Amino acid sequence: MAARSSTHLGRVTVVSVERFLKQRAVNIAVEGNYILPNWYDCEGKVRTFACRTTRVSPFRMIVNVPVVGRIGDRLTSYFPDFGKFEGKISETMYGSFLIELEMTREMRERFSDKLTWLEKRRANPGISDARRELRFIPANPHTTLTLADGSIYSCLVIDASPSGVAVSSEVQPPLGTPLAIGGCVGRVIRIFNSGFAVKFVATHTLADVTRLISRENAPGRKLRQEKVPA
Repeated sequence: MAARSSTHLGRVTVVSVERFLKQRAVNIAVEGNYILPNWYDCEGKVRTFACRTTRVSPFRMIVNVPVVGRIGDRLTSYFPDFGKFEGKISETMYGSFLIELEMTREMRERFSDKLTWLEKRRANPGISDARRELRFIPANPHTTLTLADGSIYSCLVIDASPSGVAVSSEVQPPLGTPLAIGGCVGRVIRIFNSGFAVKFVATHTLADVTRLISRENAPGRKLRQEKVPA
């Protein structure tokens, strides 16, 4: 990727992803959600998508997402560990984008302190989260969602367990819909603001879940007919 000179987007200095990777920042995975302009569901309500940070600084962040959007799109994002942000997409990649954060100087200083604290907390092996021992986030959160008619969509894995997975995608299948996430067949059992949860037909080992949900189905492949418990 060729380096680009800095420009300005509103009051925010914009840099390329290549340059950002050389700047001081924290490589941290934090779950959140975001809203893009002009994305609505079938009822005309604004869609909310799940996302996960990969690299964060007080000025910008790279975020893994199910729907990328366009350069220049202004969006709203929320992260339980960070709070609410406004910003604009300055560069897009496959399954992710770079956001230039719009903040006051005081907000950046507080955010910088929070990043320092989070980095220390997450680096401390003595701090554990009982829920995360059962649910995990795969190293590559991008996979495919295959419906019974063979339709295939990209999706972002929010978290997974031996018996199910939570994902975010541009489509929102109704409750009870049979589908496959990667190579794991299941049924939609819960819908929430930024995505939906799928219960697998069978319980897998952690190793098998990691392998299966990361496996991309071949285009046009039909969902295998399996008996799904009511």
